[in-house]
Amino acid sequence: MIASYLDSTLLKPDATVTQVQKLCEEAVLYEMAAVCIHPCRLAAARQVLEGSKVQLGTVIGFPLGADLTKSKIYAARCALETGAGELDMVINIGAVKDNNYDLIRNEINDLLSLKQESPFTARIIVETALLDEPQLQALTRLVGECGADYIKTSTGFSTRGVNMQDIQIINSIRKPELKIKASGGIRTLDFALQLIEAGVDRLGTSNAATLVQEYREKFNPEEPGIFKVQGS
Repeated sequence: MIASYLDSTLLKPDATVTQVQKLCEEAVLYEMAAVCIHPCRLAAARQVLEGSKVQLGTVIGFPLGADLTKSKIYAARCALETGAGELDMVINIGAVKDNNYDLIRNEINDLLSLKQESPFTARIIVETALLDEPQLQALTRLVGECGADYIKTSTGFSTRGVNMQDIQIINSIRKPELKIKASGGIRTLDFALQLIEAGVDRLGTSNAATLVQEYREKFNPEEPGIFKVQGS
């Protein structure tokens, strides 16, 4: 079932608590993997998700990644204390352009060090729209070497979201244990299924409920021989 791949996302700056609660209710109803919301909405979302299998996720350094490392780590610690189990951190993209990969490595390692205090899933957002191929290759290696759980393609706030070339580049470099979260511009079921077939482990989308409904209309899970995604 495609729902097991979906992180239902609501990161609009004007999102209301009512909209966040509705997002969480849909995620529970459709048994999605997770929701991804702003840190200030974690407490409200946690109440709705309590007792379900849906993971509570949030973003760090979003959407530009240009915060001080210590600011990101403080925000991450606060999010964990509020109940988040999944953190998607935007790297300092300006540091990549400066060829300062030591800074990127340090901020990822500092984030991962928080696992000693509380277990969580760490995703590193690299914003593929702003990278050339060698930069994406270098970051894929670095994220894997640091031991993050996922590399995530996009914030959804840049010039474009994920495309298939991004996934091909990442797949050509990544360690097997490094998972991929694709995000940004995933609006159609066909594109979502293409990404899954290409090896993507999670899909971040603000269109999650619609994708589940379209999947159910298109596929009958009880019929043999039709496309089934992992976890169905």
